[in-house]
Amino acid sequence: MQKVFNMHDLVKFSPETLKYNEAGLVPCIAQDVESGEILMMAWMNAESVAKTLETGRVTYWSRSRQSFWIKGESSGHVQELVELRVDCDRDALLAMVRQTGPACHTNRRSCFYTAIRDGEEHEIMTPIS
Repeated sequence: MQKVFNMHDLVKFSPETLKYNEAGLVPCIAQDVESGEILMMAWMNAESVAKTLETGRVTYWSRSRQSFWIKGESSGHVQELVELRVDCDRDALLAMVRQTGPACHTNRRSCFYTAIRDGEEHEIMTPIS
C-alpha cells in the first residue's frame, strides 16, 4: 500500500517514491519562478531527479540520446532549480526554475509557442534574436 502524505509531516524525499512510466520516466514541467510562464516539458528518471536535487542544475533524461541532459550544458541556456514540486499522484514533477536565455531548442523562450484557436494553429512566439 502506498504511503499517504500529510502536508503537515516533514518527510525525507526519495526519487523512488515517484510513479514512473513503463520506461522508468516521469514528466517534468519547467516553469519560470519569476513570471510563472510554462517553459517546457521533458522527462526525468530517478537518477536525473537525484542529480537535479544534488546540483541545483535541472538534469533531464534524453530519450533520443539515452543519456543525461543537463539543461544549458551546451547552449548556455541554463535552468537553475529553485524548487521541485511533486503532483498529488506522484507521477509528474514541476521544476520552478530561473531560466537563462530561451528554454526551447527552437530559440524561443518557451516550447509552448503554438496556440490552437478555432481549429487552426497560430505561432504566438518568435525566436529570440
